Amino acid sequence: MAEIPELRDDATVVKILRASVTENVATLLHIFENDIPLEKIEGPAAATEYARRLAQRDIPLSSMSRAYRIGHWRFLQWCLDELDRQDADGELATAANRRMLHVSFGYIDRVTEHVIAIYQQERDHWLLSQTAARAARVRDLLSDKDIDLNYAEQALGYRLRQNHLGLVTWLPTQTGEDAGLARLDRITTEIATELDCPAMPLFVPRDAVLSWAWLPFGSHNDVSWETVSNAVQRSEPSVYVCAGSVGHGIEGFRSTHRQALRTQDLATAASPVPHFADFSTVAPIALMATNVDDMRAWVWGILGPLAVDDENFARLRETAQIFLDNGCSYTATASAQILHKNTVQYRIRKAEEIMGHPVQKGHTDLEIALRAVRYLGSTLLRTAPG
Repeated sequence: MAEIPELRDDATVVKILRASVTENVATLLHIFENDIPLEKIEGPAAATEYARRLAQRDIPLSSMSRAYRIGHWRFLQWCLDELDRQDADGELATAANRRMLHVSFGYIDRVTEHVIAIYQQERDHWLLSQTAARAARVRDLLSDKDIDLNYAEQALGYRLRQNHLGLVTWLPTQTGEDAGLARLDRITTEIATELDCPAMPLFVPRDAVLSWAWLPFGSHNDVSWETVSNAVQRSEPSVYVCAGSVGHGIEGFRSTHRQALRTQDLATAASPVPHFADFSTVAPIALMATNVDDMRAWVWGILGPLAVDDENFARLRETAQIFLDNGCSYTATASAQILHKNTVQYRIRKAEEIMGHPVQKGHTDLEIALRAVRYLGSTLLRTAPG
């Protein structure tokens, strides 16, 4: 326990941890003594209860996993010391070592898989059981009602008189083993940690696969979107995250949430769905994308035959967008794409031939159409012929 601070300050947790260690050691020795197949072993009752208590107390799953690794290491140390005291011959000692490693690693692997599943299920249950009252207060905050901020802050345990960053996190589907809310809660906390938030996020589950969250920024308003994107990429591949822009006070609390929702609407309409998107990057498209069918027709009208889901056309669209972003400079576009200037000139000329109109400064419609295709992908494009 000395190596894991989160596990040593709660007397109840310490008591159950000791019971879990005792039962695990006894079970493992029983397996050795009676040659019991590992597939017939279920997690000890104390180990299961220990996982539940940690989930209820918001102690990180990583702390529980580390406790098992440290416990396994100490158990092996004890076994090796005992084997040394027995003064067994070399061949017997080698065989005993191999058996200890094989069986103990197999047991720990099986039990940790079991308790991790229990932890995630309990975390989901615990989060959902806390949801109703918190969700009702958050709904009041998001409405245009006059709010007693002192009461709301006390009830939510979250300061409203500061800067906030709104998030929407979700999973595409839910199966019986997903423990979805625990995963969404975990990625929200990881993002807050990466952004050095001064306090815990306000996490509000909407259902078993969707959550809203607000990250507390205090007086700061700078966000490294690359940091957020990297945190999402390091998470499980099925988690999706959309963010608003930083807002201040109760109005900022509302606006950053609305922006995150609009960004999610855009992301879920895209093909493929991006794992992370922020409102500041996609704002013009998110505000337009209230009707994807109308937007598709408009994009086809602007891009003409260039609006085809084809790899070659995609390269032409990308070069045209970068060309516009760089003030229609062939040199800057070539540098940005690491291409020869002549290649950029060829691609722009080819795109113009296909569309039937020039790529030029001030062509706002073309710029927006290209950005829309960039974010929504094949959702807005025609199927390539053949």
